[in-house]
Amino acid sequence: MITPVYYTFQPRWKEELVCTCKQGSFVLELTMGQLTVYLPTEEDWQKRAPAWAKDHWPQLHSQLKSWCAGSNIPLVVMEGAQIW
Repeated sequence: MITPVYYTFQPRWKEELVCTCKQGSFVLELTMGQLTVYLPTEEDWQKRAPAWAKDHWPQLHSQLKSWCAGSNIPLVVMEGAQIW
């Protein structure tokens, strides 16, 4: 059984969205001209995400999708999306 992971999302200057949970944090791209959040595909996520977050993609995607919908910000899932 997968342990639930709960993320918070905080926009930050320089077109960044800080994603934080109890295990740590990372940054995704949040473009400013037309606000849009970019998330790597699940396959790409497995290759480039922090080791502690590799299994979080389904939960992250679901929570981020809800946050984006509530904030009226498009979410784009694409290969090559940035993770810092």
